[in-house]
Amino acid sequence: MKGFMEMETKAHPWALLLLVLGAAAIGLAPIFVRLTDVGPTASAFWRTFLALPFFFAYMRYEAPKLPDQMPALRHDYRDLIFCGSLFAIEVTLWHSSLQYTTVANATLLSNMNPIVVALLSVWLFKESLSKVFFVGLIVGLSGAFFLAGASFEAGGTRLFGDFIGVVTAIFYGFYLLTVSRLRRRFSVGVVMFWTCLMTAIWLLPTAYFFGEQIIPSDSQDWLYIIGLAMICQVAGQGFITFAFAHLPAAFGALTLLIQPVVAAAIAWVLFEEYLGPIDAVGAGLILIGIVLARLGTIKR
Repeated sequence: MKGFMEMETKAHPWALLLLVLGAAAIGLAPIFVRLTDVGPTASAFWRTFLALPFFFAYMRYEAPKLPDQMPALRHDYRDLIFCGSLFAIEVTLWHSSLQYTTVANATLLSNMNPIVVALLSVWLFKESLSKVFFVGLIVGLSGAFFLAGASFEAGGTRLFGDFIGVVTAIFYGFYLLTVSRLRRRFSVGVVMFWTCLMTAIWLLPTAYFFGEQIIPSDSQDWLYIIGLAMICQVAGQGFITFAFAHLPAAFGALTLLIQPVVAAAIAWVLFEEYLGPIDAVGAGLILIGIVLARLGTIKR
């Protein structure tokens, strides 16, 4: 399978450092979402809306160098709008799952998207999968069942939050497949700008419709929102996008597993969300499953 992160690699001395920093930055996203007092959809709106000026500037910077990768036809804008709409659904679901389950569960389950991408590629594009992938699929699903079992024992709404995390992975898989096709036609700046633009357009009225608090209540809450946009969306996504052009795809994909590790570690400290024995087994199995799935689907 031609992986959604497979790109021509060129050596760069800062690539590995930027990839690690980018993955760690995105790992902070669930922490900022938990700390802010705005609603989950509203926080997703601010995350993309505040990032728009930076991605617009980057898109304009690319335009003279990559004129053939700028949208020009009606179907170009249609496809970019569709991609942004998928991301709007995915980020809303993920932010919502953080309101019901633990940071570790929400992050781990949503990061099962490589398995979803591979299965969708078989369904939509008739691509074949290796035996390694199916081993990873079984291991990853086993881990998800362990987490669900722990959530069932915990009671309350945690199991519902886990379910939302799984649905998030499905929509994220659709989004990544769409991005992989758009990146063959458009520059990074174009895809990222239109993704954020459409997400912001969709989510502001959605947050208002559901009666969420939209405006941060004080200066401290504004800092959390700005941190979510600047650290997670601009720096995190920007660093990762840059690094993937200079590192082997398989190595870069595995390095992104820093995200759930960082999120779980910080949630342990800030929110006292300790991993019990069943949680730890489930988390370990999911991480191993993701590794095997990516190794089994990324072209060598």
